[in-house]
Amino acid sequence: MEGWRWNARCGAEAMSPEFLITSLIVVLIPGTGVVYTVMTGLSAGRRASVAAAFGCTLGIIPAILASVAGLAAILHTSAVLFQVLKYAGAAYLLYLAWMTLRESGAAGTGDGRQVERGLLPTVRTGFLINILNPKLSVFFLAFLPQFIDPTAGPAVAQLLLLGGVFMAMTFVVFVVYGAFAAMIGARVLNSEAFMRWMRRGVAAAFAGFGLRLALSER
Repeated sequence: MEGWRWNARCGAEAMSPEFLITSLIVVLIPGTGVVYTVMTGLSAGRRASVAAAFGCTLGIIPAILASVAGLAAILHTSAVLFQVLKYAGAAYLLYLAWMTLRESGAAGTGDGRQVERGLLPTVRTGFLINILNPKLSVFFLAFLPQFIDPTAGPAVAQLLLLGGVFMAMTFVVFVVYGAFAAMIGARVLNSEAFMRWMRRGVAAAFAGFGLRLALSER
């Protein structure tokens, strides 16, 4: 009975309007994950965009666990560790920008091409985009504890529940972004000129995110 009461109170805290509204705003703001999911939807179709959204969502797990374990606090105070992860993340984003520019031609049918090479690389790229961003762990360290109720039970369990809700919202929003992009992409994939300009725009976005990450402070 005691455990049931704790679960009800903890669940109510996690689903508070303040937490849900703030999380939705954070998720809706375009970042590297959104750009990657939209690009995947445009160039490879709806199934691939779901895989991209899934990979980006999985990339949140290490940041949440790091925050729960207190590793994010170490990351926040350790300049060397933060710099290593920061430059690794920036380098990976610049690599994605370069690989995007190297692609050429129209995308064709999108989904068929994605099936040939499998969805796992798409998931892996989305995962790496988030896991190599040290600011994500620091964000959760500062964000999630604000919604902890000290009287509702163990803080660790509450943090995990809040993180799970945030991940679910991220996945749903990214899937919507990707589905919309795939719907548009189905109409323009055969246009080589459009795909060329789209790749340039996406590459510029990745490069911009990478440079911003490299130049950012903790």
